[in-house]
Amino acid sequence: QVQLVESGGGLVQAGGSLRLSCAASGRTISNDSAGWFRQAPGKEREFVAASRGSGATTYYAESVKGRFTISRDNAKNTVYLQMNSLKPEDSAIYYCAALLRLRKGVTATDGYHYWGQGTQVTVSS
Repeated sequence: QVQLVESGGGLVQAGGSLRLSCAASGRTISNDSAGWFRQAPGKEREFVAASRGSGATTYYAESVKGRFTISRDNAKNTVYLQMNSLKPEDSAIYYCAALLRLRKGVTATDGYHYWGQGTQVTVSS
């Protein structure tokens, strides 16, 4: 059974930083595309960042470009999201996802086979 477990969320002041982790078990995800998504109250889930299996190609939503960085540690079977210069509008539940579905793009909110349970990020002003 494949599980993705996020951690690292919390409460931070605007301008601060957090690093989210997504630890996978039951499957080696080093060759899988993986992504981060978020959902704020009353809003649709939205794409944040993604990484191709090699990790060499990354994608970012315009709203986080230059502030967030997705990375991997294949030895730990873990994907990270480093979030800097956080803003109140970044507050949301953050979800990681892995293994892209056939014919789906990395930014698709229904594009992955496996999803974590989410971790709350709250940015105070």
